[in-house]
Amino acid sequence: MLADMTQQHLVTSIDVRVFPRSLRHPIVFSLFDQLGPGDSLELLSDHDPRPLRYLFDVRRPGGFDWDYLETGPLTWRVGLRKPARGTSTV
Repeated sequence: MLADMTQQHLVTSIDVRVFPRSLRHPIVFSLFDQLGPGDSLELLSDHDPRPLRYLFDVRRPGGFDWDYLETGPLTWRVGLRKPARGTSTV
């Protein structure tokens, strides 16, 4: 993924279906917090991760971009991006 044709950004993928439900949100937040500006986290889930989106709205307001890449019914994929400073679209 190229942001401005001169700088590459990291895209990390995680399939949360392999983790117990009680650990999923903490793992996603931990990975997201380790991203640099412009880097992304691709999340795979077995359901619409809408509750996670609400938590991001509360805990990281304006600090993320959220894009549905696949919307079920069996697999949901979401792209979470840490925007370059001051460029969030949420």
